[in-house]
Amino acid sequence: MINHRMLHRRKSSLGNKIFVFLNTIFMILFVVITLYPVWNTLVLAFNDGTDALRGGLYLWPRKWTLQNYITVLHKKNLLVGAYVSVARTVIGTITALAANALLAYIVSRKRFLFKRQLSLFWVITMYVNGGMIPVFLLYKGLGLTNSFLVYIVPGMVGAFNMLVIRTYMVGIPDSLEESAQLDGAGDLVIFTKIISPLCKPVYATIALFCAVGHWNSWFDAMLYNRMNANLTTLQYELMKLLSSVSNQSNSVESMKNAVAAVTPTSVRSAATILTMLPIVCLYPFLQRYFVTGLTIGGVKG
Repeated sequence: MINHRMLHRRKSSLGNKIFVFLNTIFMILFVVITLYPVWNTLVLAFNDGTDALRGGLYLWPRKWTLQNYITVLHKKNLLVGAYVSVARTVIGTITALAANALLAYIVSRKRFLFKRQLSLFWVITMYVNGGMIPVFLLYKGLGLTNSFLVYIVPGMVGAFNMLVIRTYMVGIPDSLEESAQLDGAGDLVIFTKIISPLCKPVYATIALFCAVGHWNSWFDAMLYNRMNANLTTLQYELMKLLSSVSNQSNSVESMKNAVAAVTPTSVRSAATILTMLPIVCLYPFLQRYFVTGLTIGGVKG
């Protein structure tokens, strides 16, 4: 009997060791596959654009240069675009989080009569839209075109974000709200003092979603504010830079004969590194809330 137990323990121990080994190998490969595209983009960003045409750049730049970054940073209106992008990211994230949280609180209350109908309405908006031209005419009629508000108002309410927060709030015990009501607390006090502190994980998740969306957005700037240089965004300016570099690079020979030449690929790599830095710096502060908020908000209810 004792020998049988010892044999079972040895088999279990051997199985655990094999599992840990294989799991470690898999995770290392997964990390390499995930990080390599970013690293290769960084390599191209620091390598001479003409030299990069030869290929063979994998782990380290072959011909170091900062010309790609200089080309990007010398773009006209880049500072204005960066200022507008930062402003819309901060203001847009705060307003979107506040609006979605308030709506989610309303439709998550059991005493609210039309919560199912409104939830269904928002789900429909995730799959059906009016189209580009009707939306443009609507924004123009509302006076949002050629205005900074076009970056903020349309993105204040998002069906997906609201439903994720609502699902998270549904999982909060009703006893907390009932005890607060017995003490005379109103909905505003319950929302700000009880519900919101418990929703920090899902708030951080939605805030990250909104911030990334605002930071990476450029199409709305081209569509609604392209005639106003003071309302341009960083992404739109970088998009125009890439287009101009692509148009100027008519042939491989002209790029080879140019002094300190850059290519669309090298400029795109430098622009990618510059634009992703703020999000990369922001993510570690929200990462501890991210998994919890998204998992609970997407599974419960």
